Amino acid sequence: MYNVIFLGAPGSGKGTQGEVVAKELRLAHMATGDLFRKAIECGDELGDTVKSYMERGELVPDEITISVVLKHLAGLKDVSGIILDGFPRSLRQAEALDEALVKQGEGIGRVIYINVPEDELVRRLSGRWVCRSCQSPYQCGCAEVAEGKCSRCQGELYQRPDDTPETVKERLKVYFSKTAPLIEYYRSKGKLSEIDGMAEITEVTKRIVSAIKCGK
Repeated sequence: MYNVIFLGAPGSGKGTQGEVVAKELRLAHMATGDLFRKAIECGDELGDTVKSYMERGELVPDEITISVVLKHLAGLKDVSGIILDGFPRSLRQAEALDEALVKQGEGIGRVIYINVPEDELVRRLSGRWVCRSCQSPYQCGCAEVAEGKCSRCQGELYQRPDDTPETVKERLKVYFSKTAPLIEYYRSKGKLSEIDGMAEITEVTKRIVSAIKCGK
């Protein structure tokens, strides 16, 4: 199985790109945020714990994240590869993932880092609205946000609690302190491909696909 990691700060577009690239290359797409939101919807103790961290803009503790993600990966069947979006987020998580993959005789094929300046990240996140049904993102000022309705599935749009200006700044602070070191971790292993996230969406997709194919 060909495993690809997408790295990038909140608002870098890695979720959108993950879905598009996964479809184009016929890979499974796993977004940690979606797994967490499903846990929250269950309303159990785990979900409540995850919710409390996300609403404060803090990273969910490693032991919880590792458990949730590895359980999901173990349940995957008949897939040629997977894009890991939002995992790992710390060196400890990266090491746990490496260990789990080695036990299965696998490894990381390519790591895609989508680089976007911090001021642009704040602008994108503070103006982001999301569909409650399909999680499609929209920027403040577009027709969909004005109507409050998703153009894909007609679902209701809302602004996540962790996308307020105050929480956005805290999320980025946490990202740069805990997740950014992963960039050098994977660069040192010769697995990293850095992509300019300020390019047009279609161009970013093209560059990511090329990097993944070249890494195989």
